[in-house]
Amino acid sequence: MTENIKLEDFAIGKTQSKSEDILSTIGVIGCGNMGQELISYFSQQGFDVRFVDTSDEMIAERYKKIETVLDAKIAKWGLTEGEKKGVLNRIKGSSDYKILKDCDIVIEAIETVSKMSNLTIRKEILAKIEEIVSDNCVIASNTSTLMISELSEDLCKPERTLAMHFISPVEDVKIIELVAHAKTTKKAYNTATKFIKMLNRTPLDINESAGNICTRMTVPMINEACNIFMEGVSSPKDIDKAMRNSFGYQFGPFELADRIGLDKLLRWMDNLYQEFGEQKYKASPIIKRLVRANHLGRKTEIGFYKYENNSIVEQAVTCAQINKL
Repeated sequence: MTENIKLEDFAIGKTQSKSEDILSTIGVIGCGNMGQELISYFSQQGFDVRFVDTSDEMIAERYKKIETVLDAKIAKWGLTEGEKKGVLNRIKGSSDYKILKDCDIVIEAIETVSKMSNLTIRKEILAKIEEIVSDNCVIASNTSTLMISELSEDLCKPERTLAMHFISPVEDVKIIELVAHAKTTKKAYNTATKFIKMLNRTPLDINESAGNICTRMTVPMINEACNIFMEGVSSPKDIDKAMRNSFGYQFGPFELADRIGLDKLLRWMDNLYQEFGEQKYKASPIIKRLVRANHLGRKTEIGFYKYENNSIVEQAVTCAQINKL
């Protein structure tokens, strides 16, 4: 069982001088749904957070969305107004990568929408990070289906890189998949492990493999749920209900797909199919049709379900509707 470790245990305070052993400032690149979850959670755990986005308008939008999430916690007595103010005060955003220069760890967590390859974009981002941060800064990627060794191969110091895969919802999932590669130093790995424990999370030691554990288990389950649905065996609503109530899953496969984002899920499936060539990873035609129709799940308020205020309103698709997309 993971020991509860607080920032105070590592002597972080205004009177302390900065040293390599103190972790206080975390950078995040990529402020989609996952990036926002990371920024909010890190700050709630007492870290200073620096994030990069494309423009002042986008930065303001990210602040607003994070504030909305915090307000929801206040409504459920999970946070006070004073704590909310402290959380927001620890977060600073910029369109300039120089904001990352004092970070102890920087995590790339982009959600690609460009026609450029996911691999190319992530490699470019890691190179920009390396230009700014100190030699002691650990550079991590939140990727689960791309290989961190390949992402970092063009860096001057690939030995301080690793993959740190967080799983949504970040505040509820108690494990983080931690992936080193052949060049990762023990120092970088230990720093990442220490950070994860400071978050009161358990690091899972993963050997480098596309999909790690969670993604490789999730993708075939969602694909099989799509097969069951298209065969007319049952509806998404009842398939989800069966998986939640029979096996204690927090989300059924269709709820999970909508939460992940169907476009992101499709990229996972394509990456895994390309890596392993196994049919179980090949994206269901349902997923492809929904993505082409921009029915991406919660973020577009329609996927397998329709949403209002981030809550499910009703099932959004039938077999007949899918065939018309």
